Amino acid sequence: MSEEKQSQETEGKINDAESVEETTPQPEKGIEEEIEALAAEAEATELPTEETVEAEIDKDEVTEATVVEEKEAEKPEVESETAVEVPATTEEEVSSKEIVHEPKEIPKKEYTTLTNEELLEEFKTLLANEKVQLIKDHVDGIKNAIDAKFNEEQEVAKAAFIEEGGNLIDFRYFSPLKKDFNETYYAYRHKRAGYYQNKQKDQKANLAYRQELIEEVKKLREELGGVESIQSTFNKFKDIQERWHNAGDIPRDRYNLVWNNYYHHIDNFYELLHLNREFRDKHFQDNLAKKLQLIERAEELASEPKVSKAFKELQLLHRMWKEEIGPVAKEYSDEIWDKFSAATKKIHDARDAQQKEIEASWGQNLEVKRAIIEKLEVIKSKDVVSHQDVQTKVKEVETLREAFFKSGRVPTDVNEEVWSTFKNVVREFNHKKNAFYKSQKKEQFENLNKKLELIKIAEDNKDNDDFSTTIDLMKKIQSDWKKIGHVPRKDSDKIWKQFKNACNHFFDRLHDSKKKANAGEEEAYVKKEALLKTVKGLKLEGNHQENLALIKEHISNWKTIGRVPYSKRKIDDLFNKELDTLFGQLDIDKKESEMIRYENRMQSMVGDNDTSALEKERFFITKKIQEVKAEINQLENNLGFFQHVADDNPLVKEVHNNINKHKESLAVWTSKLRKVKQMISEINS
Repeated sequence: MSEEKQSQETEGKINDAESVEETTPQPEKGIEEEIEALAAEAEATELPTEETVEAEIDKDEVTEATVVEEKEAEKPEVESETAVEVPATTEEEVSSKEIVHEPKEIPKKEYTTLTNEELLEEFKTLLANEKVQLIKDHVDGIKNAIDAKFNEEQEVAKAAFIEEGGNLIDFRYFSPLKKDFNETYYAYRHKRAGYYQNKQKDQKANLAYRQELIEEVKKLREELGGVESIQSTFNKFKDIQERWHNAGDIPRDRYNLVWNNYYHHIDNFYELLHLNREFRDKHFQDNLAKKLQLIERAEELASEPKVSKAFKELQLLHRMWKEEIGPVAKEYSDEIWDKFSAATKKIHDARDAQQKEIEASWGQNLEVKRAIIEKLEVIKSKDVVSHQDVQTKVKEVETLREAFFKSGRVPTDVNEEVWSTFKNVVREFNHKKNAFYKSQKKEQFENLNKKLELIKIAEDNKDNDDFSTTIDLMKKIQSDWKKIGHVPRKDSDKIWKQFKNACNHFFDRLHDSKKKANAGEEEAYVKKEALLKTVKGLKLEGNHQENLALIKEHISNWKTIGRVPYSKRKIDDLFNKELDTLFGQLDIDKKESEMIRYENRMQSMVGDNDTSALEKERFFITKKIQEVKAEINQLENNLGFFQHVADDNPLVKEVHNNINKHKESLAVWTSKLRKVKQMISEINS
């Protein structure tokens, strides 16, 4: 405060005091001696200056800095309050339970680890259930967390939009959850503004009320007209003090001026009243009892396990010490202030220790976040080689991103740096990913043209009636389709449906055709079943030629019946087994018997003029002939070792027998090969 302003305020106080003295009636002669006897004591009462009062006012909360400053300045609060009188209070009214009102502690959560839905739910719960003026830090934490997550989601959506070929200028991102959050945040801001508007209105009303009380203090001097009026006037004074202490907060910019004015007129009242020492000491004792209660409670708080709870309650104790409890005798002033300050220091030391532990965990979180950023740097630095590679890296980045958000807070001085580094490395990865997909677009358009050509082939042949030829073509273009790479995402589903529909159309026609053929095959199965029953009951009688002719007739009838359903082709094997039994009863050449049976089997291998099975059989027989010839050559070479051995030697006989058996087998295989070639030739012609 400037010297000029101090001079003006001091002059105003003096003028005000003089005007009060001029209007105050002189006391009667009966009490003049008592007043004069107490004059020296009243003069010892010291008027607080604006500086001392301002140093004692705690506007919102007590901080460690104010406690240290008060201690260093060695200006105990009571020295600047010795002129202030408060009404007498009983011991029950100053009990610690009534003095201290434990503040409600709203727990904070680690908002960075919650999902957007959980953050919004927590916000709505706080707004609905807690006082709006107490949740600012919680709301700020929720807003920062949800904004960070939304910005990251928006970046991912933007990257995907650009990847699909969109222009950045056309990008729009909408989140219903973010819209809901914004509406809730608007309601919070409106409710909070309303609270402070009402608070400001109440403070203005309290200011007017306190100014009225000051005017009442001024008027008390006019009532000191006689002995009988002293006690009643002082009772009015105590009532004014009680109402003053309960009047509520006033605007901060008027705080010092109003309190200085109030104490100035109280001091003037004391000077005129010259209150006796016994009455004054009673008030000092009451105030001392109250402040000792506060000291006791502060010392108890030093052992409170919840440091934050103790610190908040300590703030209330300091406010009560400064604003609600009056002065004490000067001989106790320094002593009780030192005790109160010592208890306060213990709580501040505990709070500092707790804060250091918290900050230590922040350091660990910082290391975790930096390790995550290093992993992201490694992922970002690697070249992208394929779509699968991109998707793998995207999953890795997403996992690391979630771990980053869940790793907790970091020291404030590096928070912005770490967050900026994290955002940049993720953004650079997204740019690299997008650049890869842009480079792939040319190849994707080429792949699109290739697949369109396959679609045209499929649609041109989907109604072809040459099923045997078309089925191979359809299988080939389906295989080619799988070998072609990716196409633009916007075309992928469309062309796949078009290609699939054309192929399905053909195969549906093929299945319908087979169903029609199966109807005749079922009928053939019934006929073969009856013929098989006949052959099973056949008894060979008569001469050899008649029996052979009968068997051949049944074979011919079996062939004319035609094919049976694939699942029932076992009936052909049963028929062949019965033929083997019948041929075993005949005395015919082994080769002839084998060829008759083989010719019947060949007929069952042919289906819908399909020679693929016969071609496989020809390859098999050719290979078998080569193996038999090689075995014969080997046996004939082995005979060279028996040049000087008699032909009736058992070993020589065994070799000759083996050679003869293989030659017979070779003759059969040669006949089979001739028969297969003949059937293939007939089908192809």
